Amino acid sequence: MRGHQADQGSKRLLRERNVKATAGVTISEDFPIPDTMRAWVLGDPGQLTLKDKPVPVPKRAEVLVRIDAVAICATDLEIIYHGPPASIQGGLPFNKNFTPGHEYMGTVVALGPGVDEYRIGQRVAVEIHAGCGQCKRCREGMYTSCHNYGLNYGDVDKGHRANGFTTDGGFCEYQVNNINTLVAINDEMTDEEGTLVVTAGTAMYALTELGGLVAGESVVVTGPGPIGLMAVAVAKALGAQPVILTGTRDNRLQIGKKLGADAVINIRETPDVVAEVRKLNCGRGVDYVVECSAATRAINDAVRMVNRGGKVCLAAFAHEEVPVDVAHIVRNNIYVYGIRGEGKSATHRAEAYMRQKRFDATLIHTHTFPLDDLPTAIRYAKDRVEDAIKVVVKAKAGATQKIAAE
Repeated sequence: MRGHQADQGSKRLLRERNVKATAGVTISEDFPIPDTMRAWVLGDPGQLTLKDKPVPVPKRAEVLVRIDAVAICATDLEIIYHGPPASIQGGLPFNKNFTPGHEYMGTVVALGPGVDEYRIGQRVAVEIHAGCGQCKRCREGMYTSCHNYGLNYGDVDKGHRANGFTTDGGFCEYQVNNINTLVAINDEMTDEEGTLVVTAGTAMYALTELGGLVAGESVVVTGPGPIGLMAVAVAKALGAQPVILTGTRDNRLQIGKKLGADAVINIRETPDVVAEVRKLNCGRGVDYVVECSAATRAINDAVRMVNRGGKVCLAAFAHEEVPVDVAHIVRNNIYVYGIRGEGKSATHRAEAYMRQKRFDATLIHTHTFPLDDLPTAIRYAKDRVEDAIKVVVKAKAGATQKIAAE
């Protein structure tokens, strides 16, 4: 009865704020929810300010997540300093009370009307994209290619969300999320590791699009950033042989070896990286290339690394228009794919591999800062201070995050 009374009292508190939105919301006294939260807000390019914002209320098919940890992605830096690929109210995200950040995990603390797929107290990682569920691509499972991307304002509301891109993200204490974006994680996984589930999911999506069954196939990963390193780990866990990693930083290449790379190539020390790749694969091109570097020459190198009929997946945002040797691609029947994010539920498969300890994702986590110190965390990530790879921010630094509805 005590829990019921507290639940009703909390509901009344929420209802005073927004009667219509809170009808049917389930909460618990074990996870008290404040009226307001701390949230970093983007002003001018590169300018973040810590402010108070109302705690959002979950609607149908949504939950409220208490954000326990959020990782900084290179795309966050692009958004904070330049704007794209974020689109807020149909334009650049600056001075629109927008909170960036998209690679987060946390604890479910409230359930929207009709939600029974998750329980209060459950730990989850959160995918970026919730498709509209109505367009052709969403019905095919390609919700990261939703045709209603960005159309979630006023009369054009289609239900699409992209956390930290078209709606508020995770550099705050609470966020609402569609149940389709949630991935349950177990209590043995640390908060920091939980933030890496989506990164691993992006790598899994790349390999899914290339064929899925990669056991015995040869794979090159170009670029040992977080996604590239996770691509090495996932490819090896899926049985690829050999897995070759290329890059410019020896320390990251060595992490790639620990994650399963059979060979690494420092392209600064190798005159002809394509020839070296072929040499490492018995003189033949490889079956697959996952391009994660965004380097201008990387695409043409990739299409020359694969054998005839091979496949290339582009997983990085290039910073400029890139000339491509289309004739070579056509003559050799090479397939080129572009992926956006962590589609087709690949994050769930990646989490299963992490849960089974098939690879150690924590090898790419290098630094942790409290939420209040986000500007320092961003500086570490942006300038690669102390060889930073994946920098994590914790909203409740030092707090125990394994409280469950027991």
